[in-house]
Amino acid sequence: MERDIAVKSTESELKWGSDVAAEMLRRLGVEYVCINPGSSFRGLHDSLVNYLGNENPSLLLSLHEESVVAIAHGYAKVTGKPMGVVLHSNVGLMLGMMSIFNAWCDRVPMLIMGATGAVDTVVRRNWIDWLHTSRDQGALIRHFVKWDDQPTSPGATVEAILRAHMLACTAPCGPSYVALDRRLQEDALAKEIPLPDISLFTPPHPPMPTPETMTQAASMLANAERPVILIGRASRSQAAWSQRIALAELLGARVITDLRFGASFPTTHPLHGAPPDLFLTPRNRQILAEADVVLSLGWDDLADVMRQANADSGSKAKVIHVSIDHQVHNGWSGDHQRLAPVELRIACEADSVLEPLTSALKDQAVVAKPIPAATAAPNMPPVAAGKKPTLLDIGRALLAARGDRKLCLARVPLNWPAGAYPFEDPMDYLGYDGGGGVGSGPGMTIGSALALKGSDRLPVGLMGDGEFIGGATALWTAAHYHIPVLIVVANNRSYYTDEVQQEAVALARGRPAENKWIGQRIDEPAINIAGMAENLGFKTEKAVTDSGDVQAAIERGLAEVEAGGCYLIEIEIEPSDGSSLDWLNHH
Repeated sequence: MERDIAVKSTESELKWGSDVAAEMLRRLGVEYVCINPGSSFRGLHDSLVNYLGNENPSLLLSLHEESVVAIAHGYAKVTGKPMGVVLHSNVGLMLGMMSIFNAWCDRVPMLIMGATGAVDTVVRRNWIDWLHTSRDQGALIRHFVKWDDQPTSPGATVEAILRAHMLACTAPCGPSYVALDRRLQEDALAKEIPLPDISLFTPPHPPMPTPETMTQAASMLANAERPVILIGRASRSQAAWSQRIALAELLGARVITDLRFGASFPTTHPLHGAPPDLFLTPRNRQILAEADVVLSLGWDDLADVMRQANADSGSKAKVIHVSIDHQVHNGWSGDHQRLAPVELRIACEADSVLEPLTSALKDQAVVAKPIPAATAAPNMPPVAAGKKPTLLDIGRALLAARGDRKLCLARVPLNWPAGAYPFEDPMDYLGYDGGGGVGSGPGMTIGSALALKGSDRLPVGLMGDGEFIGGATALWTAAHYHIPVLIVVANNRSYYTDEVQQEAVALARGRPAENKWIGQRIDEPAINIAGMAENLGFKTEKAVTDSGDVQAAIERGLAEVEAGGCYLIEIEIEPSDGSSLDWLNHH
């Protein structure tokens, strides 16, 4: 990333309250702090720029708080590390709340700094300081952060940031929040503030399974005739990826993955079930219904998928569930999903059981079962020209244009036809946003692109027009800091998934389904998406309207990203592409 270069300051000593916070961020190894500026944290802003010299960490400017947080979210999905975020008082926090909820549901680490007008009413400035002061600002987000604090002294600030960072990085990970009083930031230090040895405040080692638990799980799986592995939340670790493959091959287990949580198992492997989706597809539902033992590795909605499988089979598979997600469940949010009946619960991160479970299976003399021969992928003909593109056309064109390049799909649209684009590496695809908000796609794509800059991966964000428009200003951040990225917008000029929902309700009530478009269509006037991107600093081209032109457009975009550029392709797709009442009933 090309940071903004600050005029060098002669300051080298801690002099102000905000200098303490800035120094803690540096010592914790935070590389970037993403902001939309505000007067409530003008002291911290000065410390980051003039005390630290805008280096380690460097400031990233974004044009909206929703994208400020979304950029940090995308960065964490690639690196597994928290980016710093600063939100302006109560108003900035409220603007960023949806993205914070996304990060919470997606279990990614994030260190959020807030600010408030002076709590001491005697020193408040008139008007705006009063509006921007909240008595308990953290209460706005307390139900969906790991921890929050509002320290009242420079010494307390040190501990608050240490704890926030440690808890954000402790699995299950999530955002933490520290609000800094404006006066606390701007007051001169009255005495020397001792700073701790950061190495003594690292996150605790994740829990490991006991040998007895691994023996019990291995026994259940060794005696299974039709084992199935469900893989939900998974790390981007290449070692864990290989261990999942080895475990599945040892058991001869069928594997089901989920489009919500990123690539976790090669979709081209003969043991992999149907292409991943946001919901249990008919083929995967059948595989699960035939299972006698199910190993759930961080699967999110385990109770619901097992209820579907049991309804189909009339029998009940034994379930082993590996997860520590219960440690952050609360009554405010339903992100914990339905409570699942389970024979064996293992309170560990999914990755931590892979090696010991494989070892326990070998101790029980389990011999690897023959792996069925891989079915050759059909030779798809070139995308036919002369028609409006579909999402399937985009997937096939992207695969053809990829060639020998390594791509990372930072985002895909709803109804993405995963079968058209295989995942063969943990960095091939990063998953969805966690909370299902609208507008996080551009920011998360750019955050992941920042984390990938300088690697051998080209970041690609595919999203619908509604998703793009909701967070389009995030593109300016990529253009300003020269973060190479390709964004592809599948434009159907509608919030079409909701058209499907309205059609279903109308038909169920015997009312005119023809009215489904009202309050949904993004047309008359049509938004010039390519023009928006160009105005925000991206290179682009005329919207693609013919399916035969999609591959060439993607090749031009990838070439531009390889050269270090930011590129957007707008593709006008069929309004009904991927969405219908059949789709709704299917899911």
